Amino acid sequence: MEVRVDRTLCEANEVCVAIAPAVFELDDEEELRIVQPNPPEGELERVTHAVASCPKNALLITD
Repeated sequence: MEVRVDRTLCEANEVCVAIAPAVFELDDEEELRIVQPNPPEGELERVTHAVASCPKNALLITD
């Protein structure tokens, strides 16, 4: 599993950061950074929830 962000859609509104802070963060320029593109199994539920909660549908999970 890999988490990706479509930078053309992402508004860096921090919804994903609030849900899964171990995987997502904003950098100094307020741009989303995926800290763990291949999150550990213990984060999968939070990551799935974060992807589904993205208001711009900018996040996706690939195999």
